[in-house]
Amino acid sequence: MTNNTNDVLSEPEIQVNKKLIDDTIINFLPKTHSIQEIDLLYNMMRDYPLRPAKGIRSSICLFTCQAFGGQVNDALLTASSLELFQNWILIHDDIEDESEFRRGQPVLHRKHTIPLAINAGDSLHGRMWSLLQNNHSLLGADITLNIIDEFINMLNETTEGQHMELSWSNTNDWDISQDDYFIMCTKKTSWYTCITPFRLGNMIANKHTIDENKFVEFGTNLGIAFQIRDDILNLTADGKYGKEYAGDLIEGKRTLILIHLLESCNNSDREFIESFFNNNREFREGNYQQLLDLIYKYKSLDYATNICNELSEKALTEFNNIFSDLPDTRARLLLNNITKYMVSRNW
Repeated sequence: MTNNTNDVLSEPEIQVNKKLIDDTIINFLPKTHSIQEIDLLYNMMRDYPLRPAKGIRSSICLFTCQAFGGQVNDALLTASSLELFQNWILIHDDIEDESEFRRGQPVLHRKHTIPLAINAGDSLHGRMWSLLQNNHSLLGADITLNIIDEFINMLNETTEGQHMELSWSNTNDWDISQDDYFIMCTKKTSWYTCITPFRLGNMIANKHTIDENKFVEFGTNLGIAFQIRDDILNLTADGKYGKEYAGDLIEGKRTLILIHLLESCNNSDREFIESFFNNNREFREGNYQQLLDLIYKYKSLDYATNICNELSEKALTEFNNIFSDLPDTRARLLLNNITKYMVSRNW
């Protein structure tokens, strides 16, 4: 076992499971079509799934299932569907945020136009439900419907959180509290990155519904810490990060870093910050360094890092409370290391 949490995803079991997930998705998605336009659609649907990705959500689902005594094969279709969810929602997210890069490559709508990318995302969304439906012959009708219910709830929470964030940008609203940000992160990030993958793995292992609140507090803290860490990496990480450097500033995203900056800065600096975000993207691309200087001046990165660390400690304590009574298996150990990686990664 590696001692470096940033290397945890290179563990053999994680790589094997990631290949299982990738193969399941690529073999499931349609490959070619005699009609040229539909053939292009199929190629676009396979674009994001074929790009290098960490597969954190699917790994959580698989290892949680194993930790609770289940089998990888029982959770494989569900874990693969989590990755499909991630891919189709990112296609839409990249359009909504006017992003430039995803996983080290140009975003799909920059390669193929916005209308075609939206349609490809919609198509992947539909395939996700089809893949989930295949659980029927593997797990039975009842557990399949329970899994689908979890996906429905995850989708509702995620889109509500995304709508909060997009609305703040759309109305140019800067009267946002840290609590507002935490609610948005819980909905947008915690449910689909943490809470639901853990709950699904547990559900599949036990073959029945679970306590409605199980994993919620733990997953909420872990997800918010994960999102804050992502916000920090956007301003500090090297090329491994795979997204546009300082893209959050350029896109005008309301992060904990910016909320703290606005709460801390003097009136003159606030005027500059507001004028920065009132300008167009081209202006922001050329002038974000001055905003970054203010972030360092008011120690907003340090503040966000401290909050991230506090939430991480809570999440790790809650992880131990949930999993401490389980057998000391390799799956539980890897799951613990993935949890640590999520809040301490440097890319």
